[in-house]
Amino acid sequence: MTTFIFYGGVNEIGGNKILLKDRDVQILLDFGMSFSLRDQYYSIPFLYPKDERGLLEFGILPRLEGAYEFDSEEPRIDAVFLSHSHMDHSAYISFLKREIPVYCGETTATILKTYSEVRLPSLEFDLKGLTFKTFRTGDRLKVGSIEIEPIHVDHSVPGSYGFIIYTSSGTIVYTGDFRRHGSRPDLTEDFIARSEEAQPDVVICENTNMTSVDVSSENDVMKKIDSIIKHTSGLVMANFASADVDRLRSFYESAKRNNRRLVITLRQAYLLHQLSGDPHLNLPEIKDQNILVFRKEKKRYFSWEKEAMKLGRVIDSHEIATRQRDIVLACTFYDLTELMEIKPDAGSCYILSSSEPFNEEMEIDFNRLINWLEHYGLPQFHVHVSGHITPLDLRESLKAMNPRMIFPIHGIHPELFSKFMRDAKSKIVIPERDREYSLS
Repeated sequence: MTTFIFYGGVNEIGGNKILLKDRDVQILLDFGMSFSLRDQYYSIPFLYPKDERGLLEFGILPRLEGAYEFDSEEPRIDAVFLSHSHMDHSAYISFLKREIPVYCGETTATILKTYSEVRLPSLEFDLKGLTFKTFRTGDRLKVGSIEIEPIHVDHSVPGSYGFIIYTSSGTIVYTGDFRRHGSRPDLTEDFIARSEEAQPDVVICENTNMTSVDVSSENDVMKKIDSIIKHTSGLVMANFASADVDRLRSFYESAKRNNRRLVITLRQAYLLHQLSGDPHLNLPEIKDQNILVFRKEKKRYFSWEKEAMKLGRVIDSHEIATRQRDIVLACTFYDLTELMEIKPDAGSCYILSSSEPFNEEMEIDFNRLINWLEHYGLPQFHVHVSGHITPLDLRESLKAMNPRMIFPIHGIHPELFSKFMRDAKSKIVIPERDREYSLS
């Protein structure tokens, strides 16, 4: 008998935690942080859980026997499979017993290990002692009676995968996060085609992108960035995720075409260096003459920061201030204090190239950002493409897979999704948190 329980990702964006049981085998599909549930009870860093009990109490961390490093029971979880490295899918592996192997793509392992180096250890993110076992498309992984076939998909972070899972009772497809409009739609098409061939009984799919859908591509993003940089007479600042290598590549190419240099943060430089060995990613070299590394002034640097400063040509705020028309500066929310030294010239601008705020805490930070930009006379452009599949592409993909049942997760509009798919041959099941479902 095969059953599965959703401990996260239900009526929320992210926090995916799925326990799959087959005969005497138990595996986890993703084990991410539920930001929305945690934020109902805590306000980081002012109100923070003292220990694991503060997460178990409110169901932020599910009560699983034999799963956690802090309990004394023998391990009862045989493996965890991560679809990708985003924290809402991976962070809570920090709590798992170190005997439990973590299976993920090679790039995901690299990103998570790098994050572990550049972040201070915390209750909710500490990967020390975990064993990573990596895979690539084409591998077939056996855990007891369960066989897992990972297949690459396109998402806003490299090394993302969907899974076809063969159990004693039937076949399950888990999409993770995926899209068909990114820079590598061919990866997702491979996954959809292989999932269709597998004739799944169940598809567990994301349904993030159901409202305010922006239909655009990474190529569209690059064209918009090109236009903004071309017409900007002063400094161009850009905010994009460290691990979004598609976006880094877009800004690099646009800066180069407009006779500017891309200045990246120490964290971006360190991650770029760690990922540079993967030929599939087609990343610019950190020693490229069109890339500079931004060194913020501080009294003490971490060891990884010192290493990052040795990787390429370093530039500081004082030099940027004198070369504003030659620069595209990666500037996150936490780098805004550098503007006091840079003092952007008239005609400068700020490009926000990440998701718009979707919770109260992010709204507060966004309003602070706007205050800084207003103070320095910097118009803000939003140029972004979602990492999540559009409703029409999702509908087409699911109809091609044609499972008996579809479980939509990683979204806050499951009823909308259910009505949108009501003419499908598949039964749409809106999952409930902590409820056990059977594949038979």
